[in-house]
Amino acid sequence: MLFEKMHSAWKARDLEGWKSCHHSDYTFVSHAMGKTMTRDDMSDEMMLGMMQTIKPENQRCIYEDNNILVEHSVTTFASGDKEAVMAVHIKKDGLIWKTETGATPLK
Repeated sequence: MLFEKMHSAWKARDLEGWKSCHHSDYTFVSHAMGKTMTRDDMSDEMMLGMMQTIKPENQRCIYEDNNILVEHSVTTFASGDKEAVMAVHIKKDGLIWKTETGATPLK
C-alpha cells in the first residue's frame, strides 16, 4: 500500500517518489495555519526543504485500505518543537487525495 512507499520516499528525500503517491488534485488541510494547500501550492523547493528539516520518528500505520490511510508519528520540526501527529489521508484513484492532521505538542 502507500504508507511504506510514501515514507521511504520522504526518508530518501525522493521528491518524485513522494509526489507519485499523491493525486494531481491533492489538498492538505492545515488547521494550525488555518488554510488549505493544493499540490500546486507546494513547490518542489518547499517540499525538499520540508524533507530536510521535518523529522518524523516512530512512524506507524494505524490503518490503510483502498480508501483511507491513518498514521501516527512523533515529528521534530526545524524549530526543535516536537509534536505527536495523527494524519488522515483520503485516497482517490489509489493515491493520496486529501490530508488532514491533528497534532499535540510534546515537551
